[in-house]
Amino acid sequence: MEGLALTSGFWHGRRVLVTGHTGFKGAWLSLWLQQLGADLAGFSLAPPSSPNLFELAGVAAGMTSVHGDVRDSAALARCIAAHRPEIVIHMAAQALVRASFADPVETFSTNVMGTVTVLDAVRRAPGVRAVVNVTTDKCYQNNEWAWGYRESDRLGGFDPYSNSKACSELATDSFRNSFFPAERHAEHGVAVATARAGNVIGGGDWAADRLVPDIMRAWTGGAEVVIRNPHAVRPWQHVLEPLSGYLSLAERLVVDGPAFAESFNFGPAEDDARPVGAVVETMQRAWGSGAAWRLDDQPQPHEATWLRLDCAKARQRLGWRPRWTLDAGLSATVAWYRGLAAGCTARELTLQQIADFSAQGAAA
Repeated sequence: MEGLALTSGFWHGRRVLVTGHTGFKGAWLSLWLQQLGADLAGFSLAPPSSPNLFELAGVAAGMTSVHGDVRDSAALARCIAAHRPEIVIHMAAQALVRASFADPVETFSTNVMGTVTVLDAVRRAPGVRAVVNVTTDKCYQNNEWAWGYRESDRLGGFDPYSNSKACSELATDSFRNSFFPAERHAEHGVAVATARAGNVIGGGDWAADRLVPDIMRAWTGGAEVVIRNPHAVRPWQHVLEPLSGYLSLAERLVVDGPAFAESFNFGPAEDDARPVGAVVETMQRAWGSGAAWRLDDQPQPHEATWLRLDCAKARQRLGWRPRWTLDAGLSATVAWYRGLAAGCTARELTLQQIADFSAQGAAA
């Protein structure tokens, strides 16, 4: 099944709604869906940073782009009624751990009630067949285990961001059981799943308080990057890895319905879950001269030290597996930013890496 969602023609002409399409992952996914021929609409707030990939890559040119807050039920209902999507990929969120400490109310409101509003809009709209709610690897109750968390492990979350995503998972399960139960699929026709991905890297991310954007901002400006926790282990992966999982999962929800209406992890190979320090050093080698870093000795908000994902379920059920090693993903990321600095456009850099990734999957 490797590469099925990219080569079968499934997405051509398929009506898709992506919430959060102006964000980093949303912009990459929107360009990919456009390349696959989807009839695409997006619903989101304005881009979260300046600069941002959505505007630099001209993502809006190939889709219907609606600016709105996912908590605004009336605006979201109008968008869904106008576009009549068959597939909804819900990515709109407050996605930063440190920002969740600064504004926990906004974080819980967006990540929990935003999800509830999207699912309720789907409940009231005819024609939707599949919903993928994108949450996070941080939705698990983190016991600092050295082994990977499985989809059956307990949800939790120490910080407001992580906990809000666990709540989003629970809300999704409630809607699935209450309004989209498997035994009544023939009546309602909707299959709902959640996708839990690790830390993503890739070109075009300028968010604050994220490792790779912080590194790229510093090094492109000739400055030293400050690293908070070099020993923290994370399931790093190039942004195209989990996006390929979301696409595969959405396809299976349409084709096979409730058989795939569950949660799925999408993370790197086990040996690619590395500490922050190792990621920085790999990027140093790829960047070359002028790449320096130092440790931030200031007190920091709580962050988990160990976090890994067990992705056996996605491999066995979806035929999904990572295509790029972490080293390959980091090299592609550095090449993207170097290419932009050298005068290439964000759009051509992004589309070329999507093409390279897709070709590798088709050849696998």
